[in-house]
Amino acid sequence: MNAIELLKSQHREVEELFSKCEKARDEKVKQRTFDTIADKLAVHAAIEEHHFYPAVKAKRTEDILLESLEEHLAVKRVLADLLEIDAGDETFDAKLKVLKEQVSHHVEEEETDLFPKVAKLLDKETLDALAQEMTAEQTELEAEGDPRNSVPSQTEVAATI
Repeated sequence: MNAIELLKSQHREVEELFSKCEKARDEKVKQRTFDTIADKLAVHAAIEEHHFYPAVKAKRTEDILLESLEEHLAVKRVLADLLEIDAGDETFDAKLKVLKEQVSHHVEEEETDLFPKVAKLLDKETLDALAQEMTAEQTELEAEGDPRNSVPSQTEVAATI
C-alpha cells in the first residue's frame, strides 16, 4: 500500500465510523465511536502533517497544502470542542455534523485535487517509502494510547510544513 492508498483507506474508515456514530442510539456506543473517530483523525492529521505534506511540498501543490493545513486546524478545533462534552450533550450531534462536513470537504479536495497531482510528482518507490514512514508513526501514536488527547493543544495555529 502506498501513501495515497493509505490515506484513502483512512478516509473510508472514518466515513464508516461517522455513519455508525450518527446511527447510534445508545450514548455509550456513540461516545466510544466518537472517541475512535477522534483518535483516527488525530493520527491521520499527524501523519499527513509530519510526512505526507512535507514530502509533496512543491510549487504545484503548495497552495493546496496551505489550505489543507488550515482545514486540519478547523477540524482540530471542532474535535477539541467535542472532546469537552459527552455524547448526551444537547450540542453533541450538531457539532458532530459540523465535524463530518469539514472532514468530508477536506477528503474531497485531497482525493480530487491533491492526490492526483502527487501521483504525478512522486514515483512508486517514494510513495511506498512514504507509506512505511507514515505507518510507523501511526503505530507509535496508537501504541501511546488515546491520540485524540493531543488535539486540544494543536488548535492555536495551523501546523507548518
